[in-house]
Amino acid sequence: MVSPSSIAGEDTEIVGERPFQLLLLINVLPPLGTALLSPVLGSLVEPLGASTANIGLLMSAFTAPAIFVIPVAGVVSDRYGRRPVLIFGLLWFGLTGTAIALVSTFEAALALRLLQGIGFAALTPIIITSLGDLYTGTKEATAQGLRFTGSGLSQTVFPLAAGVLVGMAWQYPFLLYAIAFPIAAVVYVWFEEPVETTASDESEAGLGAQLADLRTLVAHRRAWTMIVARGSANLAWFGFLTYNSILVVDVLGSTPTYAGLLAALASLTYAVAATQAGRIADLFDDRLYPLLALNVSMGGGLALVFLAPSLPVAAVGVVLMGVGFGLVLSIYRSVITTLAPPDLRGGLVSLSEGSGRAAATMTPILMGGAIAVATTQFGFVAAVRAVGIGTGLLGAGTGIVCLLAMSAAPPIRMAD
Repeated sequence: MVSPSSIAGEDTEIVGERPFQLLLLINVLPPLGTALLSPVLGSLVEPLGASTANIGLLMSAFTAPAIFVIPVAGVVSDRYGRRPVLIFGLLWFGLTGTAIALVSTFEAALALRLLQGIGFAALTPIIITSLGDLYTGTKEATAQGLRFTGSGLSQTVFPLAAGVLVGMAWQYPFLLYAIAFPIAAVVYVWFEEPVETTASDESEAGLGAQLADLRTLVAHRRAWTMIVARGSANLAWFGFLTYNSILVVDVLGSTPTYAGLLAALASLTYAVAATQAGRIADLFDDRLYPLLALNVSMGGGLALVFLAPSLPVAAVGVVLMGVGFGLVLSIYRSVITTLAPPDLRGGLVSLSEGSGRAAATMTPILMGGAIAVATTQFGFVAAVRAVGIGTGLLGAGTGIVCLLAMSAAPPIRMAD
């Protein structure tokens, strides 16, 4: 008989634990910040008075604030607790997201997307941190992997619903963000704080000492290399998401339907692969070697996607990329949570997730600029292929260099 433990290992017993179930429930929301809009952007151009050239700003407006707000959310959660930050994030994410259904101008929608990005900053990093608070070892790696699997499934199911709803009215997909409100109520009633907070009456002095300790931690080679490596993984993923449809339609001469199928295959692949994070961690005493191999799979897979002469070959590349991405990110997050003591864990995790959001924001911009420059020299098709291949190699290469640098660094020892 097929059971959770037969699929993802013995540590899947955590699925029956209330704290993990609640964190998985919260985790339904953050992936929808971008995934929910992906299939409906084109339908928003006319009703919001936007253009095909600037409608993509609704994506960047969401990801940009998190670069700056995520580190703040991490420090606040270390000081005042994970629970209040999570509840605020849910309410703010839901309020600003559903409010888009009530506006009629592109500028108002853009402003609300900026505000919604603040809600995201108070969710994903704190969920990851809370899993590090609750679990250790292979159990923690399994928890991070299953959380990431949940993200993949959320990004598969809800966009389909949005695609149906937008056919009825352009406002309806945004009403899906309202599920944040009942989830916030459930979290308020049942979620218990996983760690003790450090806030006290001497808050000024305490906060200064906390930030100083965080700076000391981040200056250590083991910490900053993982922050950079975490960001580099997003180069491959967001490079694919941004230029998938252009590659399929304009380079391979296929249809948007097949571009959607490739995107779904990528999400499902990383969702399934992430379930194996605990098993991979259990198989190897040193996580360096599987992480090196997974970076090769992720970067090489993206390179194959852009090099592919046909859709079947591109699909093979997507699977390789998805397997690498799903496992790399799950194991990276598991490693990062172990590098910091509980009172600094939220800050370090948030800095690493901020690195990921920075990469997500800059990748489409830099790739677009590189393609524009290369097109004048080599033509559009060759430019798209070359920049896509280069993005995959850059992401994997950066991750590999960071991992090798980390492995040669001494263990982190924080002063008492």
